[in-house]
Formats: sequence, structure tokens, C-alpha cells
Amino acid sequence: MIILASKSPRRKELLENIGIKPLIIVSEADENINETDPEKLVLELSSIKADAVYKKIKEEGNPLLNKGDYILGADTVVYAEGKILGKPKDKEDARAMIRALSGNVHSVFTGFTLIDHQGKHISESVETKVYVYEMSGEEIESYISSDEPYDKAGAYGIQGLFGKYVEKIDGDYNNVVGLPVSAIYETIKMINQSE
Repeated sequence: MIILASKSPRRKELLENIGIKPLIIVSEADENINETDPEKLVLELSSIKADAVYKKIKEEGNPLLNKGDYILGADTVVYAEGKILGKPKDKEDARAMIRALSGNVHSVFTGFTLIDHQGKHISESVETKVYVYEMSGEEIESYISSDEPYDKAGAYGIQGLFGKYVEKIDGDYNNVVGLPVSAIYETIKMINQSE
């Protein structure tokens, strides 16, 4: 069983797409950390989220975690022009982010942490490069007037309206959606084989 430390419907759906029905226990962890390296940031945040859920389960004396069960914490950021782009605060913020992505290549980093029934941590990160076509001012305004940008890192969802502006990607598509499920599956397989 996978316990997903996230309320993201996209992460839940990506796991279900590969045949894993996760149990959702949302992490209430404080995610404010000062880290400017995107890879270190996502690794640290994924670990914080997974840890918070592990502690919550242990404190409640909950027998949820058995051998072969894992808590999964994940965090995704967009990294463009030397800046980490989180979720936009408002329309101005979304406009600035989309302008930065337009006609450029950027990276999407997802860190994930798996904690097993004994509390052992394994953290990995995955990077995907995304190439975006040049967007006109009109296209940018039309896009940021939709609901899509406001709950997503970097102000876009590749699986939605923004997909028409993506020229190509170099790496895992699912990572850009929010969870590199193949890397997670392979990591779990490797852990299980080594036990």
C-alpha cells in the first residue's frame, strides 16, 4: 500500500493510472524553507511531507504501515531563468511566470521520498526539460484568464490548455504533471528486491 502525503488530485490520478490506489493522508508540515537550489528544495520538501505523515501515523499508534507499505511525499517546482517558480499568488504573478516560460526552455524538478514501515527514508529527484513555443501577448492573457494557472507550480499544467504551447520535452512527461511514477515504481521494486 502507498500512503500519499498529498491532497493533489493529479498525483492521486497518476498513481491510479499505474494501478496503485493510494490512501491519502495530507501532510500538515510547514513547507517554508530557505533553499535556492531547485533539486535540494524538492528533496527536502518531499522528505518533510513524508516525515510529517510518518510521525502522525506513529503518534496515533495507527497500524497502517506494514512490511511492503510506503509513505510517499513529493514536491514539484518549475525552474526558469535561475528562479524557482512556485504557484502564482495572483494574475500579475501568473503573467510574469508565463512570460518567463514563453519561447524558452525550463526545468521541472520533482523530489519524492519513500518511508517504509521501519522508518527508512529513500529520496530521489527527477528533472524534465520543457521547451515552450513563443507565445503572443494575446495568448498569454487568454491563458492567465483561465482557471488553470493558479494551483500549479510555474503557473501552468502541461496536461491542460497550456499543452498547445509546449514544443517538446526532454524527460518524463508524468514528472511535469506532478509525479514521476515510473521512477517511484522502479525505486519500490529495487527496495523490495534488496530486502
